[in-house]
Amino acid sequence: MPRGLWINCALKERMMNWLHSIEYPGATGMVEILILAAAFYFLVKFFRGTRGAAILTGLAILFTFLMLITKFTNLLILNRLLQMLMPYLALALIVIFQPEIRRALARLGRQGHFMTGKARSALADPVTEAVLLLASRKIGALIAIEREVETKTIQNTGTAMNSEVSTELLTSIFYPGTPLHDGGVIISEDRIAAAGCVFPLTQTDNLTRDLGTRHRAAIGLTEETDTVVIVVSEETGVISIAHNGRLKRGFDGPQLHRVLTSFLSRETNGLGEDRGPAGFMFEEDSND
Repeated sequence: MPRGLWINCALKERMMNWLHSIEYPGATGMVEILILAAAFYFLVKFFRGTRGAAILTGLAILFTFLMLITKFTNLLILNRLLQMLMPYLALALIVIFQPEIRRALARLGRQGHFMTGKARSALADPVTEAVLLLASRKIGALIAIEREVETKTIQNTGTAMNSEVSTELLTSIFYPGTPLHDGGVIISEDRIAAAGCVFPLTQTDNLTRDLGTRHRAAIGLTEETDTVVIVVSEETGVISIAHNGRLKRGFDGPQLHRVLTSFLSRETNGLGEDRGPAGFMFEEDSND
């Protein structure tokens, strides 16, 4: 038999033996594969775009590369050490994704307010009027409307008010020179809970450099809670809305009122993503 033909026959025989050695999953195995695929998909979707996503990608590439190199070059001791480090990698992921995990747990354990959607949506009128007045005068403002996740910790950084929501009070709080104008206002249920609050700044790396502190604070609060935050730029008077870690700018009066009404009348539950009104997409702002 020619040598070339003999080699081809040997390769085909080895291939057939390899195919026969594969153990195909049954019905239970297929169900497990689908569950794992769905879990992986939702994890990737949840962490995509977060500050830890790039770190996770880099760690995965580096770890896989080192495992393959040590395996195929017979560096068995190093390969064994890498395998021993794998349990500690899970701890590292918890540290890296601590903000995202905290936000997910907050959504899971959130308690709904007893206010009806109609009662909450009524807040859109005085808030819209105040924001439009502040924007027309280019007075900076930062107004957070609490929904289902409580913001008690953030409220404690400011001055407690427990006041009725009114256009006059909101505009007077942010008027330049007043003691509370530099901080943010938090509206809880149908009351102004606190003013002069310090919101956490976002740590997201993919924001434009000219994004102002006020807008970064708005994004930061919505990364940790399900609040809706309205921002008025002190330089341009542009009105923006932050929600779920995203920012959309350039609202006029009717648009602002419609979006606020939709947000405040909507309910969210569990871990479901709340992306705002239908067709309303958020993008990062580039102005202060």
